[in-house]
Amino acid sequence: MNTLSAFNQYTNSLAPNGELMPVLFIGHGSPMNGIEHNVYSENWRNIAKKIPTPVSVLVISAHWLTKGTGITAMNAPKTIHDFGGFPEALYDVQYPAPGNPKLAEETTKLIKKTPVVLDHDWGLDHGAWTVVRHMYPLADIPVLQLSIDYTKDAAYHYDLGAQLYALRKRGVLIIGSGNMVHNLRMVSWQHMHETNYGYDWAVQMNNTFKDLITNGDHAHLIRYEQLGKEASLAIPTPDHYYPLIYTLALQGKKDEAHFFNDYVVGGSLTMTSVIFSEKD
Repeated sequence: MNTLSAFNQYTNSLAPNGELMPVLFIGHGSPMNGIEHNVYSENWRNIAKKIPTPVSVLVISAHWLTKGTGITAMNAPKTIHDFGGFPEALYDVQYPAPGNPKLAEETTKLIKKTPVVLDHDWGLDHGAWTVVRHMYPLADIPVLQLSIDYTKDAAYHYDLGAQLYALRKRGVLIIGSGNMVHNLRMVSWQHMHETNYGYDWAVQMNNTFKDLITNGDHAHLIRYEQLGKEASLAIPTPDHYYPLIYTLALQGKKDEAHFFNDYVVGGSLTMTSVIFSEKD
């Protein structure tokens, strides 16, 4: 059974009104995925149809890096076009999902590890809206973002992420949005549209990540620097990897990991994504 078939069989078995919301790590890739109808965006739409409808969505995006931790707390977060050199149609997109100031304030109280600032300036960057607009196109579900403190290591973010677990019991869908393998400097632009084109080291590292996730080996994923030269190529900077760390921290004892969008792009990027959810 291929990966997509296995994923569809799995999500079809999820209870429509499960008590514990699943957790998603999504490889978001190019901002163009926000307006394109492709295998990635189609799977994002399908996931939203097969999991319980959340009361709110909380995104940890690779594109909101701060010193300290913040959470968006405005009533109407703006759509941020934090990229350059793309078609005008992408800049025209607005995703007017509401915020949830009350949930933002309650989340600050859950996190004991560090003070969390209620932010009224950021909004929804492309790590959030390019994905969520496919999942919830009516923009009728509140969306918040939690920032990533770029001064801290993976172990810190894992411990912080674990403190968000109670939100799963309250109907909040938590999404980590980044890419497991993300080396823009080594992208082969001439192969960007070639299906599943990947360098050997990228494919190897992607498989290593999947094996460790499947086995629940969070310790090695946290200490990714010790996974060899392939890891240093896959994660030259940790910004796109840290969202995965948050989702790992939210995995419960009964949660199973199932992969989707398991493709390599341009040699040095992977779209590989994972859903953590209980299965009866």
